[in-house]
Formats: sequence, C-alpha cells, structure tokens
Amino acid sequence: MKQVLVALFAGTLFGAGLAYSGMADPARVQGFLDLLGHWDPTLAFVMGGAIIPMAIAWIIQRRLEKPFADAHFSLPGTTLIDRKLTAGAVLFGVGWGVSGLCPGPGLADLAINPLPALAFVVALLAGMIVHRVTS
Repeated sequence: MKQVLVALFAGTLFGAGLAYSGMADPARVQGFLDLLGHWDPTLAFVMGGAIIPMAIAWIIQRRLEKPFADAHFSLPGTTLIDRKLTAGAVLFGVGWGVSGLCPGPGLADLAINPLPALAFVVALLAGMIVHRVTS
C-alpha cells in the first residue's frame, strides 16, 4: 500500500509540475525547439530548475540504505552509446519536435487536451508494441 501511495503522490506532483511549467503545452515545447525562429527559452529554465532537486535527490539517495517504499534501490546501470541508443534518441527527438509532446506530458495532456493527446498516446503505444515485437 505504501508503494501505491508514493507512486500516486509522485505521479500527481509530476503531472502538476508538467502542467504548471508549460511542458504539457505542445506549442511551448515546439517554440523551445525552434532555435532559428521565434525561440521560447522558458523551458530551458524549467529544465535547468529540475537539475537542483535532482542533485539533492542523488545526494540523499547516496546516504540511504534503502528507498522509502521498496526493499532496495533499482537504479539503471551505465550503458555504452550504441546504434540502438542513438536511433532511439533520434526517434524520440523527432517525435518530440513534431508533436511537441513526450511520454509524460502526453499522458498528462489526456486530462488537459484529450483529443490531440489521444492520437499521441495511441502512436506511443503502437511504437512500444513494434519495439516489443521486433526486439
């Protein structure tokens, strides 16, 4: 039960942060990515501001024996930069630039702007299925 409550709190906080910061607004994201046009730098401050709490979280994590709601930490290992990683990063960037959404804001937009977000989420799920089938 503790894990569910922590996940619910974290997801709610994340979604509220996306909505408040403008990260869930595709037009703002596309304006940020439009370096040669009418560049909107506000999301640079959002991303820069995210570094501070993340740095604090890493410092706290190093001092803990185990996480609050689990038996052990499940942190990803370091991987090499290979063709699959590069291709995935390019696909992510192109999708983000075209749609103005990435997975977190896309799901949050289901509550804010459901119809366009639904098209994105369906495409996201289709991509996940294609990856699962071809890997």
